Amino acid sequence: MSETTTDAPQASSGVRELTIRAVVLGGLITLVFTAANVYLGLKVGLTFATAIPAAVISMSVLRYFKHHTIMENNIVQTIASAAGTLSAIVFVLPGLIMIGWWSGFPYWTTVAVCAIGGILGVMYSIPLRRALVTGSDLPYPEGVAAAEVLKVGEASEAHAADIDSKGVDQNRGGMRAIVVGSLGAAFFSLLGSLKLVATEASAAFKVGSGATMVSGSLSLALIGVGHLVGVAVGVAMVVGLVISFFVMLPIRTWGSGPAADESLLDFVSGVFSSEVRMVGAGAIAVAAIWTLATVIGPIIKGIIAAMASAKARKAGTVVDVTERDIPIQWVGLTVVLAMIPIGWLLWDFAADSHISDSLAGIIAVSIVFVLVIGLVVAAVCGYMAGLIGSSNSPISGVGILVVLTAALLIKVTHGPTDDPNQIDALIAYTLFTAAVVFGVATISNDNLQDLKTGQLVGATPWKQQVALVVGVLFGSAIIPPILSLMNNAFGFVGSTNAEGAEGTLSAPQANLMSTLAKGVFGGDLNWALVGLGALIGIAVIVVDETLKRSTSSMRLPPLAVGMGMYLPMSLTLTIPIGAFIGRYYDSWASRDAVDGDRKKRLGILLATGLIVGESIYGVIFAGIVAGTGREAPLSIVGDGYGDGAQLVGIAVFVALVFGLYRYTQLRSERDFAAMSGSLK
Repeated sequence: MSETTTDAPQASSGVRELTIRAVVLGGLITLVFTAANVYLGLKVGLTFATAIPAAVISMSVLRYFKHHTIMENNIVQTIASAAGTLSAIVFVLPGLIMIGWWSGFPYWTTVAVCAIGGILGVMYSIPLRRALVTGSDLPYPEGVAAAEVLKVGEASEAHAADIDSKGVDQNRGGMRAIVVGSLGAAFFSLLGSLKLVATEASAAFKVGSGATMVSGSLSLALIGVGHLVGVAVGVAMVVGLVISFFVMLPIRTWGSGPAADESLLDFVSGVFSSEVRMVGAGAIAVAAIWTLATVIGPIIKGIIAAMASAKARKAGTVVDVTERDIPIQWVGLTVVLAMIPIGWLLWDFAADSHISDSLAGIIAVSIVFVLVIGLVVAAVCGYMAGLIGSSNSPISGVGILVVLTAALLIKVTHGPTDDPNQIDALIAYTLFTAAVVFGVATISNDNLQDLKTGQLVGATPWKQQVALVVGVLFGSAIIPPILSLMNNAFGFVGSTNAEGAEGTLSAPQANLMSTLAKGVFGGDLNWALVGLGALIGIAVIVVDETLKRSTSSMRLPPLAVGMGMYLPMSLTLTIPIGAFIGRYYDSWASRDAVDGDRKKRLGILLATGLIVGESIYGVIFAGIVAGTGREAPLSIVGDGYGDGAQLVGIAVFVALVFGLYRYTQLRSERDFAAMSGSLK
């Protein structure tokens, strides 16, 4: 899965790239995708990746315009991806409604928080590009998938054959593999929406005096992600899964059980969410610090290289367009200047509160916090996105660490207090400060994925970085009114306007963030769980370093283990399954000395199609949900038919996965036979 800049097509300065029509189309797609993501994020605590659906839509639209290019399509997906990802800010901001500090979302304040945090995320990702994209072997599954979609679409439209030295057309069957995978994934998602099959299978069971559960998401997109990230990451996630669900969960439930009106599955899920995930958060914290320590060298080299490139360009030296970032001096100036509006926002937020007397010191600490932790978060989130993809990256886990760190710093700066009014103000101020840093996290989690796509299609980095800023601005303008609409129409759990309302939005991550902030200032947070996770993280790092020094191929990526501990089993079980399926498919393809490379690529394109189909269906279904106001608008059998739906779902899922991969194998053989016949 390793890609280098030498594999990428070379961009030309004369090729259409950052055009008005690309910006307009990206903005229009943003309207739909961001709205859908905000709604789903508030409803179920999940968002979907928008880059690949945006790329597909862009190719479908721009094909009707003259002189369109793959670069323009890349700009469209970049804008839509940045804006759609920024919607993850809903994982924090609604907490201010839940604690009663805000009654609504002030438009310009919310816009500023999203825009400044997002632009900082873009700026921080620029030096990280050289460290984590061009100078790294991270797989970037969604970035690679988006690039494959763009390249195959371009080749198909131009009817261009890419004949290699062995006489093999490397594009033969590529678009078909994407389409077949997309249709299969969309078909299964539709069956799930109709409630004819379950899209997740879960069961809880007793382990001695404790209990645990097994759960798997029947998601073809996750199979595709697993295929792209590879076995090493998959195994590490399984290790994390075992620690959380077969060690920690039975221990935390030992001697206790569900309430009279609660199922065992609900009880176990609750313990995992409230306790075991905190252990996972501690492991992610240590792994994140270690990851930063290991990439700080490449980051510094990236900054030095960016400075050298900017100096060379200024001196008149021609630098390849694929190495032209926004000049590093402009990046640094933007970051420093951004601290001014951040300071003003923080002052405006709390100037009339009960902490106004100590506000100057708190704001000074907060600005340093945003400046420093923002870079740390950008590096860690970019690394995680490179590891397993931005849509599966545990961004809420990073949010937990941001909230905890901010709360501790602010608590120390302000000093101890028993005044409930001051405590409420400190909790609100913490959430507001964390929201800015969370904007950095969400964008950097996505940006490097987009920049990987750009690298693989030969895009000009600075133009793509400008497009990322444009996407941030589009998303910042759209998110506040959607948040206000959701608040006024449904309300959030725990808020005053939600009492007695139908369809109240749970906003699970925002609820967790506000609970954590309350725990820090109220003194009732279980730090022992976070500390235990940190110790586990240290142990994993020691194992990984030992493997690194004693073996040539075996690794145990600490962040992947932490993510396996933190994420629900439904995700961490399906991704490794996809990884092993991908390994089997690649082993089969490798047995063909002549056509093996094309067959491997078809496997990648099939995996890409699985992600594309489920993503596009997610957009369509989200629009239906938002339009009807119903959680299951397509259901034809109510809530399904219990365990039977799970069994049928598993059977159909397995059959589809087997059928799609087998079909790809058979068609690749037929295509090669046809090519061989034509060459004769």
